[in-house]
Amino acid sequence: MYEYNEFDKAFLLSRAAQFRDQIERWQDGKLSEDEFRPLRLQNGWYVQRHAPMLRVAVPYGELSSAQLRVLARVARDYDEPAADVYRAALEAQSKLGTAHLPTHHAHFTTRTNVQFNWIPLSKAADVMDLLATVNMHGIQTSGNCIRNISCDERAGVAPDEIEDPRPFAEIMRQWTTLHPEFAFLPRKFKIAISGASEDRAATEWHDVGLCLRYGDNGEMGFRVTVGGGMGRTPVIGTVLREFLPWRHIMNYIEAVVRVYNQYGRRDNKYKARIKILVKSEGQRYIDEVEAEFRQIVEHDGGPHTIPQAELDRVSAYFIPPPRTASGRPVDPQVAATLRTTAAQTPQLQRWLERNVAPHKDPSMRIVTLSFKRLLQAPGDASADQLDLVADLVDRFSAGEARVTHTQNIVLPWVHANDLLPLWEAARGAGLASANVHLLTDMISCPGGDFCALANARSLPIAQAITERYQDLDELNDIGEIDLHISGCINSCGHHHSGHIGILGVDKDGQEWYQVTLGGSDGSLASGATQPGKVIGPSFSAHEVPDVIEALLSTYLDIRADSSSRRESFIQTVRRVGLDPFKAAANSARSITEKTA
Repeated sequence: MYEYNEFDKAFLLSRAAQFRDQIERWQDGKLSEDEFRPLRLQNGWYVQRHAPMLRVAVPYGELSSAQLRVLARVARDYDEPAADVYRAALEAQSKLGTAHLPTHHAHFTTRTNVQFNWIPLSKAADVMDLLATVNMHGIQTSGNCIRNISCDERAGVAPDEIEDPRPFAEIMRQWTTLHPEFAFLPRKFKIAISGASEDRAATEWHDVGLCLRYGDNGEMGFRVTVGGGMGRTPVIGTVLREFLPWRHIMNYIEAVVRVYNQYGRRDNKYKARIKILVKSEGQRYIDEVEAEFRQIVEHDGGPHTIPQAELDRVSAYFIPPPRTASGRPVDPQVAATLRTTAAQTPQLQRWLERNVAPHKDPSMRIVTLSFKRLLQAPGDASADQLDLVADLVDRFSAGEARVTHTQNIVLPWVHANDLLPLWEAARGAGLASANVHLLTDMISCPGGDFCALANARSLPIAQAITERYQDLDELNDIGEIDLHISGCINSCGHHHSGHIGILGVDKDGQEWYQVTLGGSDGSLASGATQPGKVIGPSFSAHEVPDVIEALLSTYLDIRADSSSRRESFIQTVRRVGLDPFKAAANSARSITEKTA
């Protein structure tokens, strides 16, 4: 993991002190609400439906055990609203049929950040001071700037990796932090980097997507896509360069952003994202970027060209941790015990199949801890769970964890000899659900339970579907499937890329839900990146679980199975089209209406 130097640490401490001063001036009436608002947003503090929300940056998803323990402390000591605020929130939710609003929790987002929903602003400065002690902050987690740069959660450990993208992500993080040209863009801006043959970072759904590759001459570089995004207008990124030498990646991004800064819409926030500019201007935008890039490199001297020495310096932080570098061999007796125990314990066998992935080091494994279980919102982690994960990370993963964009935690440095004790410890902590990539491993934003922008609640829908599908035999028979839920068109739950997407919409003040099919994030299991398509009119909340069941039943009836291959849900949808699923969804609605 990258280690902050004295400058980095001093910068964060001074930033926290500056924010404390801003809060005190606001509390004293020396700053108006309008003056204070951009200051708190620049530090990751929003005001949501019921209370403030803090978004903490987790660059490229990496967390140390020390950082996990501080996040646990924030959840335990600060994530608690005033009694009257919480009572009012519960009353508001009870009118909608639910009143479950957990406190003392952190929430992992699809951007691999961490959010807290109940911290009073009166305690905000204390929280930022605490986060700074472990090199954490909320800088540029909000606002029209370059946001947290995300990566493949298996970066540095995946067998299919071409090169580790984390050094580039770190160099870009340093470059973009408080960069004045990137601080006041027409709209927010998101970058994702993948270094593997499989794109696990969903790069084509980002404003800038970067995929490492080698050119014909053996030189390392990037495939660059620009203008991807979800939200109101889902767009797949346009390829601007099939190959760009790695040294020039920041010069090129500077050109991309400069042209966006110059021509992006600022009069209409719904048309302000770079995807709208790229889509409307097409080749003209690409030509402008290339001209600006030539200006930067040829006339300005390429000021952001990455020297080999700098790449080497940063890359040195991302070598395997000392505890994993000894080359400890796999113990044949331990491996035999694991096989025997798994043969006698179906839960362990499924966990090994679902939650354990190969590692580039044959003696190591990549293990996913699932935070998707009954009575817990997708991505939520209690203070106690965060402490337990920190313990597991220290014991089994050399003190390092990764947040995934699917709202789970990955342990990237697990030795094969430790799989059985890790499973036993994770099971005791309630984090060994063998459902990774299955239906209940769904993505969901916090939705209307917390977010002021949401049209509908996401979490009750996620809970209802989870309750209906608790049989692991049934889930495994259905197979791999991505179910994504968003409470509004902003698509924080990535509903556009779900094999099944659920979108909350407002109809005359009531909560309704659109269902989409056939979306993809570009992974091997999902195929080419594409947005899902809406099937029929929207459904009421109580109809949605029946609709999902009808869709899955239709898939099971018509999928193509052979002795060597079972067709997945997304493959079936692409083979037969939407019509059978539309008919099933409408039939489910009719049955639900008759029995209501």
